[in-house]
Amino acid sequence: MSSANKVDRKAAVDAASWMFNVVTSVGIILVNKALMATYGFSFATTLTGLHFATTTLLTIILRWLGYIQASHLPLSELLKFVLFANFSIVGMNVSLMWNSVGFYQIAKLSMIPVSCFLEVVLDKVRYSRDTKLSIVVVLLGVAVCTVTDVSVNTKGFIAAVVAVWSTSLQQYVSNYNYNYSTSLQQYYVHFLQRRYSLGSFNLLGHTAPAQAVSLLLVGPLLDYWLTDKRVDAYAYSFTSVLFIILSCSIAVGTNLSQFICIGRFTAVSFQVLGHMKTILVLILGFIFFGKEGLNLQVIVGMIIAVAGMMWYGNASSKPGGKERRSLSMNGNKAQKHDGLSKSTEVDDKV
Repeated sequence: MSSANKVDRKAAVDAASWMFNVVTSVGIILVNKALMATYGFSFATTLTGLHFATTTLLTIILRWLGYIQASHLPLSELLKFVLFANFSIVGMNVSLMWNSVGFYQIAKLSMIPVSCFLEVVLDKVRYSRDTKLSIVVVLLGVAVCTVTDVSVNTKGFIAAVVAVWSTSLQQYVSNYNYNYSTSLQQYYVHFLQRRYSLGSFNLLGHTAPAQAVSLLLVGPLLDYWLTDKRVDAYAYSFTSVLFIILSCSIAVGTNLSQFICIGRFTAVSFQVLGHMKTILVLILGFIFFGKEGLNLQVIVGMIIAVAGMMWYGNASSKPGGKERRSLSMNGNKAQKHDGLSKSTEVDDKV
């Protein structure tokens, strides 16, 4: 095969991976919201467990076909991954259940300033003037949406705050331990793949069953505590079951695409990918779910927040945009980082 054909083939695979990630990541949010809001399936944790149970079935098929080989992942690393990932994903899904699609997506952007605050206070990170200004713009946009979105309620707001802070804390723990500046799933997946020589499918084969078992065991109890409703008492209909199956099917693609994309795209590509998904979720959320809490002020707030997100991604990736002071034997040195945007992929695994 000629070098030109190899380049063309790689470009085609990259484009397919990009589109697969966008379609599944955006689709899972819209389908889950429809299932929760339209059909009243308010069991976010159990639904996430079903997602990973379906993904586990895929890994069994892949193992049978030979795409997953025997490999080793230490139990301590597996438990750490499952704890971090489950906490983040369930928090986001509960936020989606209790908030409008627009506010859910905009609230996620507040992970940028929260993560930056943690790094400044706990890790002595310094940001450039442009990076600081972009964070202020994001905060302004989120504040405008929060104050003017009439659909925001106390329960939904608390869920969003818990989801944002828990995920941001997890990001900081990952950054602090491994001195990286990417989102938890993006970095930790890549870290485990490199350290233990695991392919995408091999790592998924380790993590999906553990997440499925843990979430399906805890899910019904946690959902009952959150909603005072039992998943076994839900009035299942043909349409709701169809949506559950559709949600699980798309979730398989979402989980798979996340593992495929890690290592394939650069930091800049991931930022563009995240921006595209944020904008698509906002637009399609309005199209499919109407003017839920939407007014002119909310739209302005969304535009401000998204603009701030893009500015942050650009400013923080420039030389001097973000500097971390690290202690070493040779003294304090400023280390420059140009990691991915902190808000782009946290909901990709569902």
